[in-house]
Amino acid sequence: MQEKVYLIYRNFKGLVTSIVFLMFRVFPIKKNKIVFCNLEGKGGYGCNPKYIAEELILRLKEDGNFKLFWIADDLTKTFPKEINVTSNKFFSRVYHLCTAEIWIDNSRKHLGTLKRKNQIYIQTWHGAIGFKPVGKLRKGEFPHIAYKVSKNDSKMINYFLSNSEWCTSICENGFLYSGNVIKTGSPRCDILINRKKDQYEKIRDKYQLPTNAKIVMYAPTFRGGSQKALRKVSMKNVNIDFKTLISTLEEGNNEEWFVFIRLHPQIKDCFKEYNVGEHCEKVIDVTLEDDMYELLAGVDTLITDYSSVGFDASFMKLPVFIYADDLEKYSLERGELLWDLDSLPFPVSTSNEELINNIKTYNQKKYEERLSGFFEQVGLLEDGNASKRVVNLIERLTK
Repeated sequence: MQEKVYLIYRNFKGLVTSIVFLMFRVFPIKKNKIVFCNLEGKGGYGCNPKYIAEELILRLKEDGNFKLFWIADDLTKTFPKEINVTSNKFFSRVYHLCTAEIWIDNSRKHLGTLKRKNQIYIQTWHGAIGFKPVGKLRKGEFPHIAYKVSKNDSKMINYFLSNSEWCTSICENGFLYSGNVIKTGSPRCDILINRKKDQYEKIRDKYQLPTNAKIVMYAPTFRGGSQKALRKVSMKNVNIDFKTLISTLEEGNNEEWFVFIRLHPQIKDCFKEYNVGEHCEKVIDVTLEDDMYELLAGVDTLITDYSSVGFDASFMKLPVFIYADDLEKYSLERGELLWDLDSLPFPVSTSNEELINNIKTYNQKKYEERLSGFFEQVGLLEDGNASKRVVNLIERLTK
């Protein structure tokens, strides 16, 4: 009964939204106006939209035609001066979407959003190769309201970005989209390839770490993947022994290691649930940083569970360790993973003991050999030029 009431409410809200979008068509579309959004406005200046915007800003210096707007919940976040930051409140959002020539987003638009005939919508998504099933790939775990939102959004998309043949192949079932899929690479991964050395130094300076310090990032995804469940990460779900992890990494090699914890942006308030104990001075919460990829470019190792960042980190040949101590429960909640974990290049652990053993027995040469075979298998394109390809497309479309 509660789900039926919720569906009625969402459908009514979507209808009202559509009516307002139709009313706002009295305002003309503004040539070369581009509107960005990151994670429904909850994210700041980050992810794929950021790196497309960065490339556009570079081009603005050559010809100042584009007018850039960013829809955000928090107007106090830092953005480049070339971007007009605008409120994500309902009427503001509708106005800017109705009057933009191009939309760039990495998540679904609200149910009831309507795109006009001469507008262009580029969907970047917030991952490419990933673990978690999306859309119809979730099978029985795909809620009806999520289907409606996805269907409404996909009908409006003109171009969907992909970084691989694998990603392209899942678009129809995963994203309910059968339109133009363009293999550009992932704009957010350009920094991992082009600016790794600069970020390595910058991150240590920002967090006042020794210049030769080593960093392992722990980036778990959220739990509670169903529409009705609360998204969270807690010690009940993931319980890495940070003390042993740090001592193992430092053992016998005269290196000092630190842990960066990066939670999913939609669960950023959960850090207080991590009991890092006496090693809190070496465990640093970086969840509130808008751009995870500036951080990722500067770390030495990644530990994750079912987050697509594991694949992204591997494009740098960065050691990636999977810590999956709740795989069965997670699969029941979210749907069966898209990959058999044992088929991937990454060492898999289901306990602290296994994680420590995988770190101790890690072999970089064998890892890179497995990565090479995997990249060939999925038909990967990640060469640091994704943002340029997307902006070249935008320039062609606007001319």
